[in-house]
Amino acid sequence: MNNLLEKKAVDFCIKNKHRLTVPRLNVLKILTSSSKPMTAYQILKKLGELMDNPKPPTAYRAIEFWKKYNFVHRIESLNAYSVCSSNHLHSGGQFMICNDCGKVIETHLCSLPSAFKKILKEQMFTLSNWNLEISGVCKKCS
Repeated sequence: MNNLLEKKAVDFCIKNKHRLTVPRLNVLKILTSSSKPMTAYQILKKLGELMDNPKPPTAYRAIEFWKKYNFVHRIESLNAYSVCSSNHLHSGGQFMICNDCGKVIETHLCSLPSAFKKILKEQMFTLSNWNLEISGVCKKCS
């Protein structure tokens, strides 16, 4: 596991009085060791290699915990999860997804672009969350 991320996760749990359960830590390790986003069932399968017969709710609860605190992002178009590559808190995620190899590159645009802000204001729409997913072909595959 990425030692920096593990330390950050442990520190976060201690500071905020959250339990760092074995399933939570294992899910973070699984996602950190993966080069591509993973579906919940792929995570569950890997979790089964580390724990005795985990059930789907165990995996989902751990995923949702890390997602809630921005350690993990959900890639909506892939119905998969990826560990956050950022060292800071941010409110939205932006991902470039390669159509050929499946690689996902996270970018760090920390605030909503002004064009979107304008549209939200015009439509009197209150934003609760935002993700931007762009599909194309990565440098390696082009």
